[in-house]
Amino acid sequence: MSIAESIIGIARDYAAKENARKVTEIELSIGTLAGIEFDSLDFALDICKKGTILEKAIIRINKIKARAKCINCNAEFEVEHVFDACPKCKGYASSLLCGKEMRVESLLVD
Repeated sequence: MSIAESIIGIARDYAAKENARKVTEIELSIGTLAGIEFDSLDFALDICKKGTILEKAIIRINKIKARAKCINCNAEFEVEHVFDACPKCKGYASSLLCGKEMRVESLLVD
């Protein structure tokens, strides 16, 4: 719930700075390894935006698939878990390239 409240707060602060009456759309990018349960976030955002200038806002969430690079063979691959093995050499030494990010990409205000 606190993540949803933070997102709503960011949008409200931006709208206030722009002297906007309402937020019509908010776009988020969240990595699949960011520790977010997407269905729960949708639910929490719906609850948190009630009674605010975001009440009728469309919320779009772009899921960023996690990718890693193998330290042994330099192969890049998608991961579902931080410690997934490299599909090429089966090694476990890798560095995460993306998938933990969480950011507000854009806001449309009126």
